[in-house]
Amino acid sequence: MLWLPSFDQQPHSMEAFPAMMYRLSAFEQVGIWSVLGVAILGLLYALFLRGQILREDKGSPKMQEVWTAIREGADTYLRRQLLSILPLVAILTVALFFSVYIVPPSAEAMDRFAGQSADNVRLIVGFGRAIAFIMGAGFSLTVGQLGMRMAVQANVRVASAARRSFGDALRIAYRAGTITGMLTDGLGLFGGTIIFIIFGVAAPDALLGFGFGGTLLALFMRVGGGIFTKAADVGADLVGKVEAGIPEDDPRNPAVVADLVGDNVGDCAGMAADIFESYEVTIVSALILGLALYHVTGHIEWIIYPLLVRGIGVLSSIIGTYAVRGGPGKSGNAMAAIFRGFLTSAAISVVLFGGMAAAYMRGVPGGWWRPFLATAMGVLLAILIDRVTEYFTGMHGAPVKEIRRATNTGPATTILSGLSVGYESSVWAAVTIAATLMASILIFGGVPGLGAAEQVTFILYGVAMTGIGMLTLTGNNVAMDSYGPISDNANGIGEMAWHGMNDPETQGARRIMSDLDAVGNTTKAITKGVAIGSAVIAAVSLFGSFMVDVSKIQGALGVPLAQQLSTIGIRISVPQVFVGFLIGGAIPWLFSSFAIQAVSRAASLIVEEVRRQFRLGVLEGKVKPDYRQAVSISTAAAQKELISLALLGVLSPIIVGLVLQVEALGGFLAGIILSGQLLAVFMSNAGGAWDNAKKLIEDEPSDPANNSGEGSERHKACVVGESVGDPLNNCVGHLAEQAAGAAARRIAVIHLARRRPTGRRDATGFSCTPSMGADLEGGSPSRGLMAPTVAKGKGVAARRGLKEAGGKTAT
Repeated sequence: MLWLPSFDQQPHSMEAFPAMMYRLSAFEQVGIWSVLGVAILGLLYALFLRGQILREDKGSPKMQEVWTAIREGADTYLRRQLLSILPLVAILTVALFFSVYIVPPSAEAMDRFAGQSADNVRLIVGFGRAIAFIMGAGFSLTVGQLGMRMAVQANVRVASAARRSFGDALRIAYRAGTITGMLTDGLGLFGGTIIFIIFGVAAPDALLGFGFGGTLLALFMRVGGGIFTKAADVGADLVGKVEAGIPEDDPRNPAVVADLVGDNVGDCAGMAADIFESYEVTIVSALILGLALYHVTGHIEWIIYPLLVRGIGVLSSIIGTYAVRGGPGKSGNAMAAIFRGFLTSAAISVVLFGGMAAAYMRGVPGGWWRPFLATAMGVLLAILIDRVTEYFTGMHGAPVKEIRRATNTGPATTILSGLSVGYESSVWAAVTIAATLMASILIFGGVPGLGAAEQVTFILYGVAMTGIGMLTLTGNNVAMDSYGPISDNANGIGEMAWHGMNDPETQGARRIMSDLDAVGNTTKAITKGVAIGSAVIAAVSLFGSFMVDVSKIQGALGVPLAQQLSTIGIRISVPQVFVGFLIGGAIPWLFSSFAIQAVSRAASLIVEEVRRQFRLGVLEGKVKPDYRQAVSISTAAAQKELISLALLGVLSPIIVGLVLQVEALGGFLAGIILSGQLLAVFMSNAGGAWDNAKKLIEDEPSDPANNSGEGSERHKACVVGESVGDPLNNCVGHLAEQAAGAAARRIAVIHLARRRPTGRRDATGFSCTPSMGADLEGGSPSRGLMAPTVAKGKGVAARRGLKEAGGKTAT
């Protein structure tokens, strides 16, 4: 049994796990175990919702026939993807275990496992990193695969419910999406908390593997799913809508099932894993920076508070689920209902954050209100990104209506109008994120009595807490995202199963599903906006932990405080740093280029396949469409491109770090953060706006003679615009940012740890003294702490003077 000692207890003697020197109060022990309990509660709630969904009616035999084809195609893709991923996971698990022989365990690990030999500590940390990597990868895979499978189970049930009422269809679609949200919340919080319980303040040694595992799987599932879905979508639309003039989900289109399968593997499995990755990385960076503040101030609250905040978020998301309701009639406002649930969870979270901070953080330097405000700013950022994204991509916003007007003059003006919407939206998203980061600077920039390096650490902690706050509503965000493909699939199933049926009940059900589908386009765009924004915040937080890790190693190597990276910062005026900045800025563009090329190649194959089947007489009913062939083409194309794209994200920081050194690697990270954010928002919102402009035209009465509705020249122009936007909408550049950001921090530490002190200035401009080398290799607990800690006397020695009652640093 794992044991967390309180401040008023003497440590027990344990051979396997030596007594933790970093002790928790009784309140903190209860809090940590409660957070673990909340994580389990989230998983149980997902199980409860699963039972509810599976009890719903699956509709007619024809609906179930279409649904079965979608389900089998999605399962086939996921099995193929798993076989592609597992070998790389196995290799990296071994690599992370042996990394402990390159990067020695931290001073915190030596302190945490005091009494163990240095070799034993290496083994403990090595196994911890490897197992945490497997946990991160496995949890990310679980979120994607189980969440997608439940989305597939729900789509046919939503179509069946649409024949009854708008409210029933909305409830099933949103709660099925909530299952994925609860898996993301529950598994992310469970993994981080378990690692903290075992490793205590040495948790960052293992959390490295946890975050990297989630990042790797998110990259695979997001990119693979994106290539699959958009290749099928583009191929189906160009031949079906533009050339043949048939409806979007006409059962005669051989690519229509591949299109519906792609919605699930891209927008359910891929996006869920993507957000899970950001969820993991923000908690990793918050704990690393909290540990840095612990060294500076002696207050362990900085480490515990992020976990408590995450637990509050899970509870708030569960409550907010029940605020999403539609009416009993045949119409309603799905977007208003979903946003009401989002705001409900946000309000509950902020109130509980304030209460928790006031009760628990009142003794920290600067006051409890600073961490509370930083976290609340994260919630506000999520709401602002929600509103900005809906304005630029929603059907009722001026930008989408402008694109619809541009279709009057053909595809060229339609594409130009969509590009302008994407460019402008990217600017406002960047301004929103910048304003939030500036708020963190104002909140934590005024803590009195700090040196320059300590001030930066406080501010970066504020940024990390902003990311924690932003992803507090992960359950709601993922539910919104999964709702999109669920409603899209339901609409497709209805279109295929009810082909030729025009009775009033069927027409009413079609209107309900069309309304839900249109809102789904907006919720998917909103979730992508939140995912991109959270990825930026997570990247900035990782940038802070990169600075902390490098400074710790430099301190252990004897680099003076004035020359450490945390003091001098990343100097863009240094030529090699600027080179790193340029390379980092270029990586998301190259990544997106490769992904879009992959979509283009696969879509071309789909187009040729659909044309071939049309020539055989599919449209005339002479032969039945072969849906499996299009699914196979998209699956093969997606798997073929995975490894090269993953290697681009992982190898680029390694090359920059080893060739241009540590400061240039920092410039690389800065470049990839800026470029990735701007490019990703542009691509995502342009694609979403084109898609909803097409929906607006499809909602018009079909009258090709008067250039109105489906089949008109305006509609064809918008289909071309949407076909351009589809690959942009999923092959976004922030994925390269995530992969590179996760790898860069460890590359920097490996690079510095392997450097042999020579008493001369190295390529980074830092001097190393021979006297420190033995201490680093020996893993002395007195080494490896941040320089401000040593300077202020608040390191390990100071922490041993904790008060018995309150657990605060003795002054």
